[in-house]
Order: sequence, then C-alpha cells, then structure tokens
Amino acid sequence: MTLRWQNVIVHAADPAALGQWWAEALGWVVVHTSDVEFAIRPEAGRAPGLEFVLLDEPKKAKSRLHLDFVPDDQDAEVARLEALGAQRVDIGQGDQSWVVLADPEGNEFCVLGRRQQ
Repeated sequence: MTLRWQNVIVHAADPAALGQWWAEALGWVVVHTSDVEFAIRPEAGRAPGLEFVLLDEPKKAKSRLHLDFVPDDQDAEVARLEALGAQRVDIGQGDQSWVVLADPEGNEFCVLGRRQQ
C-alpha cells in the first residue's frame, strides 16, 4: 500500500479569508475555491497543500496539530507575519528558541530559530 500526503485540513469560520492570509504568508498559490473550501499549494500541482474548510464553530482550545516553519531570519519573518495580522501567543512554551504565533483565527504555528547541528 502506498500513501501520498495531499493536504493538511484547517477548519475555519471564513475559509477564503484565512486561506488568502496563509497564501500571502507563505507565498503560495490558490488552487481551489468554493463556498466551503479554499485550497493553496506551494505551486499548482505540487502537494502537500493546505485546505481551509468551513466549520461554523469557534476554536475552543490549543491546537493539537500545528505547523513549524524554518525562516532565513527569524526576527524579520516574525515581524513580517505580525504585520500581516499574526499574533504572538503563549501556549506554555516557556523560554524557547522558537516563536509561537497565531493566525487571524487563532491557529497556532511556530517560527523556529536556528537549530544546533
């Protein structure tokens, strides 16, 4: 049996708005839109992607799955994402080399610092 990773599904109150935010944050392209779905990918035909699906209930707790990103310049990238509307959040991480941010609907993600080799 072979499995191919296609998408990470993100439930959203406004899939188009949140999907567009992530497309801008990542520099990805929109590959599908409907009234209840909004999908983005690094480029058309390249998986995996992110698919934002309508869920008409607010986020209630810390996400059990989140994305980690490795930037060239952590400070500059955090500042750029904050300018787009991300907010720093405390999920109990303490003093770490990564920065925890939340997208406009409160989904946490991390911008990693340099890792020791």
